[in-house]
Amino acid sequence: MYIDPAIAAMLGRVALREEDALRAYTPGAQPSFDDVGREQRSSPVLDALSAAPPESSYFLERGEDGGVRYTRNGSFTVRNGMLWNADGHPVLGLTRGGALREISVDPVDLALNRARDARIEANGALAYEREVIDPRNGVREPQRVVAGRIALARFAAGTALRSEGSVLSAPPGVAPHVGTPGDGNFASLATMRRESSGIDIDRSVDRLRVAYRELDAVQSLYHARDSVAKTATDLVK
Repeated sequence: MYIDPAIAAMLGRVALREEDALRAYTPGAQPSFDDVGREQRSSPVLDALSAAPPESSYFLERGEDGGVRYTRNGSFTVRNGMLWNADGHPVLGLTRGGALREISVDPVDLALNRARDARIEANGALAYEREVIDPRNGVREPQRVVAGRIALARFAAGTALRSEGSVLSAPPGVAPHVGTPGDGNFASLATMRRESSGIDIDRSVDRLRVAYRELDAVQSLYHARDSVAKTATDLVK
């Protein structure tokens, strides 16, 4: 079925406007259109696995295609020993060698079910407590364990990231600076806090209504044009 390019473009704009409206309550969401953006602020939450990233910084995740995506949504969870974000994708950390990897609890601790009280710390560490036995006196003591440190990314000023649902992707050929919270290049995380959406719900709904009206107007115009063309063809016959 043929769709006129102008109508296809309008349908694309409507779809993006719909995405903005639907993500108006998603923590850390970024708008596809600047005219519905708003200042983002973090608020305290009773969740030790939630954190807000520094300004202009992003968490990294492994997408379903194996590629790296970026988000400011710091609502994390530990499932099957691995750190996941709210989109259901693995959160990436940075090794000492500078490689990105998924962050996982020690497999022995996981198998023995002794990883307790997992939390995100200001330096990006996924830490938890496990009980160990002091060989000198046989007393059980808590021991802090760090599974890994969350990585952060920052792009050059003016870089336009592309929205892909609730996450962002970098333009082809554009690489971010990657580090860890509090490493001297990135500020620390705000722990037990959750960032608000960067999308204003009232403005996004208003712009969506406008986009629908514009789409209706374009469709009506093309329908009228096609009707005139058909009438002219019928007269010639």
